[in-house]
Parts: sequence; C-alpha cells; structure tokens
Amino acid sequence: MKYVPDSTGDRHFEDDGTVDRVGVEGLLSELDEYAVEQALQLKEKREGEDVTVIALCVGPEKATDAVRKALQMGADKGYLVSDEAIAGSDYLATSLVLAEAVKKVGETDGQVDLVMCGMASTDASGSVVPAMLAERLDLPQLTFAAVVESQGDQVRIKRDSDTATEVVGGTMPLVLSVTDQTGEARYPSFKGIMAAKKKPLETWSLADLGVEAEKVGLSVAWSAVEDTTARPPRTAGEIVTDEDGSGAKALTDFLAAKKFI
Repeated sequence: MKYVPDSTGDRHFEDDGTVDRVGVEGLLSELDEYAVEQALQLKEKREGEDVTVIALCVGPEKATDAVRKALQMGADKGYLVSDEAIAGSDYLATSLVLAEAVKKVGETDGQVDLVMCGMASTDASGSVVPAMLAERLDLPQLTFAAVVESQGDQVRIKRDSDTATEVVGGTMPLVLSVTDQTGEARYPSFKGIMAAKKKPLETWSLADLGVEAEKVGLSVAWSAVEDTTARPPRTAGEIVTDEDGSGAKALTDFLAAKKFI
C-alpha cells in the first residue's frame, strides 16, 4: 500500500522535485483500497482456513494512517517501513524495500502466499512496482485484475485490454495487482474503527530489513523529476443561452467548433 497526498488538497513539490509529503494531508491511496478489499474478500471466502490479511506500507511516520485505515477495513495486522533514507526513492528502490519487507513478514508471520497490490498509486501512477516486486521475490505475477477468483492454491483473474478480456491464472505464491473495476472498497464501520485500535501495528527501519541506506533515496534514483510547472487555474466555461429558440443551434455550433461532433 502507499501513503499519498490527498488529491483534494493543495499539493506541492519540494525544491528537489520530490512530492511534499509533510505540508499536506495524506491518506491511503484509493487504488490500494481495492487491493485491501480483495484481500478481505478472499479471506471471507476461505472461512475456516487460517488466513491472515497483513497491511504493509513504505512511507513517512504519518503513513501509519494508511496502515490503520486498512486495519479499520478489516486487515488483521499492519507493518510500516519508515526511514529518512527512503525519502525520494524511485520505483526500483521502493520495490527493493518492499521485497525485503515481504520476506521479513514471511519470517515473522509465516509464509506469504499472495502479495496483493493496487494497479498504481494515485500520485505517481507508475504501475510498475508490482512487476518489480514479483521479479525481486522471484514469484509469478498477475496484473491489472478486474475480477479475482481463488480456489486452493490457484488464482484466476480477468483483465480487460483494449481489444479483449483475458483470463489468466497462476499458482500461489504470487504477486497480484487489481484495478478499480474489482468492486467498491468497503468503508470502515464503527466496530472496525474501534477494533483497529487493538490490532498490532509495527514499524520497521531499513536496518530491521537489512537494507543498506546507500541503496535507496533520491541520490541513487534512476529517474527523478527535473522540473514542474503548476497548471493554470481553471477558467469559467462558456454558457449557451436559449432566449429566442436558437440555443440548440448555438450549442451545436459550439460543439462543432471544439470538434466534439
């Protein structure tokens, strides 16, 4: 999961091109909420089996809010990897930290059968971390799932492309990313919010994962934001009035001029 700036807030970049994550409110990436939802649904369908949903996030200390949101939704346990050296990391470094964190989760809580990710974050929208994570963990990957089904150790997904709907399957353990077509993510109930306060939430540093600080951060990133330009403020739209019966023609002319028709 990723902790991202609230898209409804006034977002900024730092002088070094990284996103300002201190001066704005953050939250659990909305696209990752779908991954949490699918993980919870798979657990519910496997009632009676020993299934644990663990929320894992890499981010600043404030990212505990994202982990706690997953706990409120129904996840059983949470981990946050937070270390100042991680700030400014690109996809490669992020996938490195996540991979080592997944391995440590396996050592701490037992074998990880399914790593569920959102299709992308709502800030960077890269969509590449799940594939990188699969490569680092040497696991198969199923990506951009619109429908997820599971039976035994088999996972089958449907994914929509521009020309066809594909049905793809894999055997756990594997990495899976889901889209916003998988179904609405549940809202935390009052009972869930109260229960989340008692659920374990642990923070790890890079040292806890055995990751050298020199391998992450902006200084070793393969790509970085070189420059940003704020979008101009929105201007008022053109209003087509119909005072003498000519409104339909005026609207048609307007749409034609914009090449909408």
